[in-house]
Amino acid sequence: MTRPTFKDFKDKALKDKAVAKEYDALKPEYALREQLIKMRRAAGLTQEEIAERMGTKKTSISRLESVSADHSPRLETLEKYAHAAGYMLDIRFKRERAST
Repeated sequence: MTRPTFKDFKDKALKDKAVAKEYDALKPEYALREQLIKMRRAAGLTQEEIAERMGTKKTSISRLESVSADHSPRLETLEKYAHAAGYMLDIRFKRERAST
């Protein structure tokens, strides 16, 4: 008997409509955190280096990049992070799919 994988667990869990709804609601949070980490790594920087450039501490960067953070970052913080990594913040809105 093979051991279930995380993908197996996730696929099974997402069959529950309540779980799937909550999962979809959290996608933007996870996407933001993933994008921050990718941006920092593409710049070849550590959390310590980003923190130094932002005038903050590594623990603040760790919380900012953590998907388990209790709060959403302020726009000003995201702008500082982007600038410290050599990027600029560009916010766009997308039209939602039409509901039928």
